[in-house]
Amino acid sequence: MADDSIDNHRHEADVVVIGAGLSGVAAVIALRRAGFDDVVLLEKSGRLGGTWRDNTYPGCGCDVPAMLYEYSFAPHPWRRGFADRSEILDYLDTTAVTHGADKAIRYDTEVLSIRWQPQAHRWNLQTTSGAYTARAVIVATGPWHRPRRPDIPGLDTFPGIAFHSARWNHEVDLTGRRVAVVGTGASTVQFLPEIQPKAAHIDVFQSTPQWVLPKPDYPLPPGLHRFFQHHPAARRALRGLHHRTQEAIGVPLRHPHLLRPLEALARLHLRTSVRDRALRRALTPDYRFGGRRLITSGTYYAALTRPNVRLHPTRVTAVEGSDVIGADGTRTRADIVVLATGYHIGDIPLAPHLHGTDGTLAQAWAHDRRAYLGTSVSGYPNLFLLIGPNLLTGTTAVPTVLEAQLRYITAALNHLRASGATTLDVRPEAEAAHQQSLHAALRTTVYNTAGGTGYYFGLPGINTFCWPWSTARLVKRLNAFDPDLYTWSLPLPAQADTERAAGGADQGLWQPVQRDGGCG
Repeated sequence: MADDSIDNHRHEADVVVIGAGLSGVAAVIALRRAGFDDVVLLEKSGRLGGTWRDNTYPGCGCDVPAMLYEYSFAPHPWRRGFADRSEILDYLDTTAVTHGADKAIRYDTEVLSIRWQPQAHRWNLQTTSGAYTARAVIVATGPWHRPRRPDIPGLDTFPGIAFHSARWNHEVDLTGRRVAVVGTGASTVQFLPEIQPKAAHIDVFQSTPQWVLPKPDYPLPPGLHRFFQHHPAARRALRGLHHRTQEAIGVPLRHPHLLRPLEALARLHLRTSVRDRALRRALTPDYRFGGRRLITSGTYYAALTRPNVRLHPTRVTAVEGSDVIGADGTRTRADIVVLATGYHIGDIPLAPHLHGTDGTLAQAWAHDRRAYLGTSVSGYPNLFLLIGPNLLTGTTAVPTVLEAQLRYITAALNHLRASGATTLDVRPEAEAAHQQSLHAALRTTVYNTAGGTGYYFGLPGINTFCWPWSTARLVKRLNAFDPDLYTWSLPLPAQADTERAAGGADQGLWQPVQRDGGCG
């Protein structure tokens, strides 16, 4: 938490955005397109990129088609059908500069606390670079932010080197070493084929097998982008095909009685990739396809069949000296331990320090992560979340959701500007009704069939990740901002007089401006 000694510089802005990843960059661009010029983007690191900056493990890349992992207003000449992290970072850098978002970024500025000031109708942010005052705040820290480090007895005294895959230690040479990999989620699926040729031996500990579909990755011809430049309709058609394919996969996830073809494809992929029957049995899930995060790979199964790789279908329970011990009694020696144990999905690190009208966000979310359309939280006026609770599925591309959310947020801010109000706060009954219908709909999907644990469950037994309907329905809901679902407040008379005297009440966020709206 900040103390008064940090507050040696005070900055004011209409809108403060927190986090310069895919979401934060898009937010600045959308706000400026909508006519909100007084925008600041706070980034605790020294460069933009978010999860693509932090995750540097070998083979790191996107698991949705590249043409869907771009802003609709900034098409990119991708090198492959599925982009790797370096190309995504280059894309974000280029897009930020092209659209001027880079000028809004304040690097090396970590937000320490956010507190709503009810008399001033503003947010006060304490940061490592001084204090900020904002009319509105957009939290764009993303759901893949804080790595999950398991509490394994003895790991702290492991004599070798241990690190999380999300914070890969590139100073460690794996050549000729014995490596223990804990976890078999999306990260392991990507890095195992990359490190397998280098290591002397790799023991992979799997607590839960994954459904894995083949990944239709392919290099894109260099001349394809030039063709698309001359024939933009062809590019739109291909992008639309990718989108419809993703949506088609999503239909059986919402209607599990249609899952058999996808399960058959995954089993065929396993059977043609792994000849050993015992290994195939260990890799076969006992839950329905889609009950956990969807994974695609054309190289993971092949890596598991190499002579220097051994799969242990058990969780790790302890580390004793250099030995890694599984729940089934497996004991194997390791020089290096890689924790591929995922993230605290949807966990906002600022939640304990984000103070609304009645306590912190951590307190409000202690038993449920509630947000209307994953965007507005009751009791937190003028604050918006990007990629908040229950907005994604196993098939929806993040930029699609982002742009829909940003149209919603700019519509809300435009309503503030036009109405003369200073605050908007989603009604608790609207938030509660949304939560009730959402979780009722989730019960009939495949997302809730894996025993109430795993990737989708940010809280025990509560799915805090998935949207239970189609992406089209999500976009339609976010395109229809309804001011009647919010309470609206005007400034107190004394405050209004002070602002008018200072020339502030009729400027910035509250000044009517006619601009092109939206992010797309």
